[in-house]
Amino acid sequence: MAKLLRAKKKVFGGVCAGIAEFFGWDVIALRVMWCVLSILGAGSPVLFYFILWFLMPDADRNTMSYEERMKRRLGK
Repeated sequence: MAKLLRAKKKVFGGVCAGIAEFFGWDVIALRVMWCVLSILGAGSPVLFYFILWFLMPDADRNTMSYEERMKRRLGK
């Protein structure tokens, strides 16, 4: 079963790309729709984006081991 993850190929936070990968949608169309909704929605979709960014796990973290994550974090 597929998991909803923030994508590795990201522009800002990877939320739109992750949602597009999960549902099989075109990422460009989703980003354009998200921008239009952000303008028309008076900023509430922007707040929702940041909430999803916080809640959705990163795809990189799920593929790396604990040791790899620590090396990356410590810059080794």
